[in-house]
Amino acid sequence: MSPADGTPVRVGVFGLLGSGNLGNDGSLEAVLGYLRAEHPGAVVDALCGGPEVVTARYGIPATRLHWYRGEYRTASRAGSIAAKGLGKLVDAVRTAAWVRRHDVVIVPGMGVLEATLPLRPWGFPYALFLLCASGRLLRTRVALVSVGAAAIGSRPTRALVRWSARLATYRSYRDTQSRDAMREMGVDTARDEVYPDLAFALPTPRAESPPGPPGPPGPVCVGVMDFHGGDDDRARAGEIHRRYLDGTTRFVRALAEDGRPVRLLTGDACDAPVVAAILDAVDSPLVTAAEAASLADLMKETAAADTVVATRYHNLICALKAGTPTLALSYAAKSDALMERMGLAAYRHPAREVDADRLLEQFRALERRSAELRRTLTERNLAAARRLEHQFTALTAALFPATDHTHALREAP
Repeated sequence: MSPADGTPVRVGVFGLLGSGNLGNDGSLEAVLGYLRAEHPGAVVDALCGGPEVVTARYGIPATRLHWYRGEYRTASRAGSIAAKGLGKLVDAVRTAAWVRRHDVVIVPGMGVLEATLPLRPWGFPYALFLLCASGRLLRTRVALVSVGAAAIGSRPTRALVRWSARLATYRSYRDTQSRDAMREMGVDTARDEVYPDLAFALPTPRAESPPGPPGPPGPVCVGVMDFHGGDDDRARAGEIHRRYLDGTTRFVRALAEDGRPVRLLTGDACDAPVVAAILDAVDSPLVTAAEAASLADLMKETAAADTVVATRYHNLICALKAGTPTLALSYAAKSDALMERMGLAAYRHPAREVDADRLLEQFRALERRSAELRRTLTERNLAAARRLEHQFTALTAALFPATDHTHALREAP
């Protein structure tokens, strides 16, 4: 859709996209699919973490999110500290200049309003604040679409997240807990809606070898994560990681000893060392690693499995969307909310306290109800798809009003 004078609407997408996190990129893919279907005349580009990857994979121009390339590396020397400080000033100008060139900016999904993983306020929270503040000042509509949020302990991070949300034109959340968290942080959420994660709008690939009639137990996908706890767990991050890795490794070894083929899945490039450690410790030909480059690849893997046990949020989504009975190694409220929405609330295990014996008991209980749970997931996936259709209709009404002129598009809400 274009403004009344025929000028194409200029749409920007923003976030840590193309940086190795398959969930983030899946959210981008869903929004691009919506734009191409409903607003084919829109001119789209990105301000993101991995511009080269985004351009190569999705065919849109992209600009690097941060001027300083070492933004997410720890700065210890005076030169790198100074460069980071200068980068904050440069990014304020760069972000405003980028926002100014657009009529609409969309932040597609992702946990942009949470700190369930280690996070520094001057990293992405600051970048998001610059985006939303620039949008308000320059009258460019900024939409936070099906995003995740959670209570934040750090005062600077909480302040940046709160103001980012307040300054956005449009907000929707991927679960009720996210909306409640923003309300508790002082954001007026009376008009904000809750919709499923954007990944539920992606097509579901068919497995090459879908589960057949009853027979010998089939493969199990185990999604692993470079898990060290959340933002408030920094003091014991090493202990949390060792416990998670040890429990997960023991579980995988038990499956292999039972003769079950196991496929190890990741969701971010940083998970690779965890896969390597498990392969080294278990040393069985039954345990292999999948090389997934997208959520579609992950869905194919999980669709071909009898059962999935996974940690990363978007590993869970891929398995549930594929209709495969799934057990969550839950590390945050978003995982719990997702499992409850999909009818599998009983099949959760704490990622911070992985007990291999108890996990194995839960796994076997899940498999005993496999046929019933597959039917449940089919119903819940249809409901999620319908909700996301409503989300995209609402997004069009909020961001692409049919009678707007280009200048009217830039008016404050």
